[in-house]
Amino acid sequence: MKQPLAYIHPEAKIASNVVIEPFVTIDKNVVIGEGTHIGSNVTIMEGARIGKNCKIFPGAVISAIPQDLKFKGEDSLAIIGDNTTLRECVTVNRGTASKGSTSIGDNCLIMAYCHIAHDCTVGNKCHYVECNTACR
Repeated sequence: MKQPLAYIHPEAKIASNVVIEPFVTIDKNVVIGEGTHIGSNVTIMEGARIGKNCKIFPGAVISAIPQDLKFKGEDSLAIIGDNTTLRECVTVNRGTASKGSTSIGDNCLIMAYCHIAHDCTVGNKCHYVECNTACR
């Protein structure tokens, strides 16, 4: 169900049964798998790869450019595995030229307000309760 009040770039590849709530923005070069639910006011930027059956809560920002002064606009990705939940206001920056991607595995729960920084790798079945713990 794609909400008419959402903006979805025509080049985004979104499975037919993805739920997209109002005021979502989805950029080009984005892939979203089957059964995923995207809450209101989520921004999914270029380079996002989101797996199947994910839940993304309101206010999350996925695949924004890295917060790294060395970043020069290289192509990079933010990859989120299957069955992963990103709670309210989570941010996931895409990778830099160094690694090329930021990734979160399958069956993860990333709690509200966490930031997964550029080039981080979060494994499968990880649950983070406090902010900025993903790369420790």
